[in-house]
Amino acid sequence: MLSVLRNRTYRHLFVAQVVALAGTGLATVALGLLAYDLAGADAGSVLGTALAIKMVAYVGIAPVVAALAHRIPRRRLLVAADLARAGVALALPFVGSVWQVYLLIFVLQAASATFTPAFQSVIPDVLPEERDYTRALSLSRLAYDTETLVSPVLAAALLALVGYRWLFWGTVIGFLASAVLVVSVVLPGAVLAARSNPGKADTGSRSAGVRSAGARSLAGIRLFLSVPRLRALLALDLAVAAGGAMVIVNTVVYVREELGRPAGDVPLALGAYGGGSMLVALLLPRVLDRVADRTVMLPAAFAVAGLLAALAVVTTAGGGAWRWPALLALWAGLGAAGSLILTPGGRLLRSAVPPADLPAAFAAQFSLTHVCWLLAYPLAGWLGASAGLPAATVALAALALASAGLATRVWRTETTAARPAIAPVPAPATVTVRPHHRHARRPVHRRPLHAPSGRALVRHHHHRHPAAP
Repeated sequence: MLSVLRNRTYRHLFVAQVVALAGTGLATVALGLLAYDLAGADAGSVLGTALAIKMVAYVGIAPVVAALAHRIPRRRLLVAADLARAGVALALPFVGSVWQVYLLIFVLQAASATFTPAFQSVIPDVLPEERDYTRALSLSRLAYDTETLVSPVLAAALLALVGYRWLFWGTVIGFLASAVLVVSVVLPGAVLAARSNPGKADTGSRSAGVRSAGARSLAGIRLFLSVPRLRALLALDLAVAAGGAMVIVNTVVYVREELGRPAGDVPLALGAYGGGSMLVALLLPRVLDRVADRTVMLPAAFAVAGLLAALAVVTTAGGGAWRWPALLALWAGLGAAGSLILTPGGRLLRSAVPPADLPAAFAAQFSLTHVCWLLAYPLAGWLGASAGLPAATVALAALALASAGLATRVWRTETTAARPAIAPVPAPATVTVRPHHRHARRPVHRRPLHAPSGRALVRHHHHRHPAAP
């Protein structure tokens, strides 16, 4: 899997992704503690709202940015997004009210909605071989998992020395380091740009060039939704969002309010989630060499529903020291199930979409996936704050189960539709060849022989006998 790091361009981009994600992980821990500092037991509601705002930014901005991205060099676009994110992280330590958190989160995630689809669309051009691209997807998943494991541990160590607001400075450093690494490489041009020859451009290319940004963004979404297996992928993303939203929104509430544990245990719980995801990301590439993506992804979606149902049991239990290790185990399981779905997602998309349409497809997936999170985040935060954590857990388990069932049905429909219709071939006319002697014990044979007229004939002792119709 590490062989793809021999490619210098990908190596720099991968390290840029890792350091940016590490900074984001510190911000995730700090933001949860900031919400608890501002709202107390209602921290889940605050986080749910903040993350819903994040999803609105992703859904609304990513397709438009993808439609306009062909006019801006991708390296310049990535660096500008990193610098914008660093500026917002620089302001977060100084907020003193909830509305300021909401405003800064929107700006931060608008920049991320610019960065992430552009970054994803670069990787297939840097690593055009399918095997290398599969390894890169696993490494990317591993980078996300490293963030969810290492960043909480680092945050826990820093919280023993400084206040949580200092964690935002780690986020600033991560984004600035990412920008420096992106500047250090020359990125290949987009496939669409490389293939468009002004002298030989076809009508579709010329019409695409004059379409508005809004039309191009909608075209990317239509392209994504036109393929059944990608619609199944979207349903699977909804199952991932159901499990992930419970972890991201309510970890601080579970640890601090339900279990009464110290603030330092919040990053440990988040680290368990990342540990389960990382383990799967390390093992999955070899599995995907032997089995189909569907074989891995569909059972994982049903596992998310089962784990959330088990969480509902833990939540309704009156008490006991066993609930803390049970919570860690469930968080690790949810991380593993999410990684089983998310890691093969890029392979699935790449196999279903022409190379020239990959940037639009990745942007469409980015937006549509975050529609799923836009539904799951408020459900986990608002319902948990108003009706209680058991009600939120049951609702998210039902959502994950429905999503898994829908994905299974859609994918099965595509498989059935893709199977070619084969007209039944009539069996050829046959004759029974009997031995000369009545008492011979030789077995009876049936031999199809065809004459040009279509009637079966058989030669027997140099005489030609027409076969029985």
